[in-house]
Amino acid sequence: MKLSKQASSSDPQNTQTLTIPQPDEHSALLLVDLQNDFFPGGALAVPEADVLIPLINTYIKHFSRQGFAILATRDWHPANHTSFTEQQGPWPVHCVQGSRGAQFHSDLVMPPGMMVISKGTDPRKDARSGFDGTSLADRLEDLHVQTLFVLGLATEDCVKQTVLDGCQRGLRVVLLTDATKWANRTPDHSSKPLQELADAGAFLANISDIGIIASTF
Repeated sequence: MKLSKQASSSDPQNTQTLTIPQPDEHSALLLVDLQNDFFPGGALAVPEADVLIPLINTYIKHFSRQGFAILATRDWHPANHTSFTEQQGPWPVHCVQGSRGAQFHSDLVMPPGMMVISKGTDPRKDARSGFDGTSLADRLEDLHVQTLFVLGLATEDCVKQTVLDGCQRGLRVVLLTDATKWANRTPDHSSKPLQELADAGAFLANISDIGIIASTF
């Protein structure tokens, strides 16, 4: 499928017509940190993140129906994690192992047997990328995944770092931009971080770009 972009200084991937990879048996959908603490009411809430849930469920349903792999990362911090303000870190206490805040949002329809990748489990080290200190790369290799479709929270933080690491590991990475949210909206939020991902080799796409028709969601 072709995605045409008009040249524009604010439009990532703006100088060429790109072929967006389509999901197939060598693809996986990666759900990044869809946990209560990152939704409204949580300790590190991303504004309006809950409005994404129906669309995320549509992506999950599509990949599940096709028999394609679905994985999810989660922050899974010990109570004394170095990133917490109580330990002189930058973040409030969040996603503590076994807590309600660390659970996936209850309105998400997660497939049975979905593989969950826990990150940030070392109390001495923060881990923003789903690949950092986890088994994610090995699991994707075991599944013969070549193309990774990524969505989740938050766009400029854990999603961005996961996408960059995936590109560095030689995967074709597609960021599903309509199923991510920004924690901090600034005037350039829609250009600079996305341009960095495009420059790293990531594809930027939405639900219509990957062949899911409107009547299915």
